[in-house]
Amino acid sequence: MTGSQNWHEIKSLVSPAWLYEHLEHPGIAIADCRFVLMQPELGRRQYQEVHIPGAYYLDLNRDLSSPAGKHGGRHPLPDPALLAEKLAAMGVNSESPEGPTLVIAYDDSRMAFASRLWWLLRYLGHEQVAILDGGFAAWKAAGYPISTTPSLAKSGRFIPKLQTDRAVDIEQVKTRKDLPTVSLVDSREPERYRGEKEPIDPIAGHIPGAVNYPWQEVTTEQGYARPIAEQHDRWAALADSEEIIVYCGSGVTACVNLLSLDLAGIPNAKLYPGSWSDWCSY
Repeated sequence: MTGSQNWHEIKSLVSPAWLYEHLEHPGIAIADCRFVLMQPELGRRQYQEVHIPGAYYLDLNRDLSSPAGKHGGRHPLPDPALLAEKLAAMGVNSESPEGPTLVIAYDDSRMAFASRLWWLLRYLGHEQVAILDGGFAAWKAAGYPISTTPSLAKSGRFIPKLQTDRAVDIEQVKTRKDLPTVSLVDSREPERYRGEKEPIDPIAGHIPGAVNYPWQEVTTEQGYARPIAEQHDRWAALADSEEIIVYCGSGVTACVNLLSLDLAGIPNAKLYPGSWSDWCSY
């Protein structure tokens, strides 16, 4: 595909084969989002060792979050202006004569961190974003080229247009979670939801009224998204909700459920970015 960019066929996911076919396209920017919560420098080292050619590294803590405080959760949303600068340096254009840049995000954690960028870009008003299905492992397994050279900064122009209705804060959760038209979704593992274990936050349990939809159910163990029909069936019980509020531990893996809802064609879902780590801080 050359010349004018028409990404309308892209529905939040691309295959390794599709990305390989379009790897040299000037209207695409690739973000390596690999990260390990308990080893926060590992993802950057993995990128430095090997990555998809042309990819830029975005760090969960430094790029896709703000520093944590007493409240607001462990991964508060990043400063939109700072993230916009980083996206521009990747060559991402929010507007251009050829159309907006398509951002492809990948990780090796069943979309946990790539989904955070996918959601953030939409929150910033940039709908042209998709996740690499199967992640970096699928790219390597297909035998596609890899690079050891960090990508050089570019000069894109990214202007955030915040879609504030995509997120809710703790006060909005308190006032809306018990309404009959609202569903509150906890995306963590069942044991954490039930309060049987809590490996990260100081208090175990869940927000009263929440139902449990573990984020790992969205993908296979190999990191591929389950079929659209399964995504649709998964949310059937909540499909009539006027609003779905999704949270996890710190507003990261909840984005995998938001991706699933998007794939299922359910548009009225919002992120509680502070999530359980914010809720239990009070």
